Amino acid sequence: MTAPEQRVSVAVPIGAGIVCALVGFTSSFAVVLAGLRAVGADAGQAASGLLAVSVAMGAATVVLSWRFRIPITSAWSTPGAALLVSTGAVGGGWPAAVGAFLVCGVLLVVTGLWPRLADLVTRIPTPIAQAMLAGVLLPLCIAPLHGVVDDPAAVGPVLLVWLVVLWLRPRWAVPAAFVAALVVIGVAIGRDGTAPAFADLLPTLTFTTPSFTIGALTGVAVPLYLVTMAAQNIPGVAVMAGYDYDVPWRPAMTVTGVGSIVGAVFGGHAVNLAAISAALAAAPDADPDRERRWVAGFTTGVSYLVMGLGSAGLVAVVLAAPDGVVQAVAGVALLGAFAGACSSALADADSRLPATITFVIAASGIGIAGVGSAFWALVVGVVVWSSGIGRAGPFRRL
Repeated sequence: MTAPEQRVSVAVPIGAGIVCALVGFTSSFAVVLAGLRAVGADAGQAASGLLAVSVAMGAATVVLSWRFRIPITSAWSTPGAALLVSTGAVGGGWPAAVGAFLVCGVLLVVTGLWPRLADLVTRIPTPIAQAMLAGVLLPLCIAPLHGVVDDPAAVGPVLLVWLVVLWLRPRWAVPAAFVAALVVIGVAIGRDGTAPAFADLLPTLTFTTPSFTIGALTGVAVPLYLVTMAAQNIPGVAVMAGYDYDVPWRPAMTVTGVGSIVGAVFGGHAVNLAAISAALAAAPDADPDRERRWVAGFTTGVSYLVMGLGSAGLVAVVLAAPDGVVQAVAGVALLGAFAGACSSALADADSRLPATITFVIAASGIGIAGVGSAFWALVVGVVVWSSGIGRAGPFRRL
């Protein structure tokens, strides 16, 4: 093989890794920022949290791909960020939320070291777990509709670009919507003269001393852990298995869990195995030679590290955005996850009633005793499922 041919072949997995990172980052960072802001982070703390999870998932991807020579990619927990949006402010404020993030990270590490905990998570009925996720995602998915009604001139172009690119190149639909949002925001900044100062664009990590409250642990830490496991880690392993890669469970959970712990004190919510975006680095398109696709994973991690440097700038852009624009990007980014969750929740006719009850409670956004709706949806859903209500056949228990 000639040198030019070698350069071209190496460029293939490198390009795939860059695409994987671009799609993963631009399609969901708005959800992460919205989640951090919802549980009490100010602009600086949200920027620090975005930087922390970007560095953590980038480092985890680099380490795992390099060590095991397979394209293991990690990601921030997008469903977990959506959960934070639906949860809202917690008792104890931002320090309590950070404490919940820290506990979630510890649980992820324990899952790697003690497989029995992972077995317990997998025993939660899939329809119940997916119905909870669908209920959490619903309010975010309908936000673009409210936005386009309230401000069609600002939100309309974002949704139009998304629809057109969805038809032409579905993979790039959400990144294209993000670019359209940047144009809309740029026009708004030019009109209002509210450009951010240069100091506001510099990446900065802000340490937060965690505090621990019962409400935050039950309303944030536990649901965040469960949704991260059920919607990210377990599907992520399945996606990789579909491309004939055996993810080393204990190292993967340990590395992403430690990354979550370190990132938590700087505002990061959770790091996990990538699920949907994992295919971009693991599929044959990344490299016909499966033994070299780890290069795509490694490149994905490096790209995440680089893109994390723009976290403060992204927060400044979000703060300057007209109402509804960023929410529109976040909403269309979550439609695929919402559709998948609904499909899994309602696939089995015998489980539709328990799943529907779970979905309705999660989507309601109610809080009881300072604990958010996701937790109560899971509790009620498991109880109804275990009782056999609405399901054919004998009663079955977990």
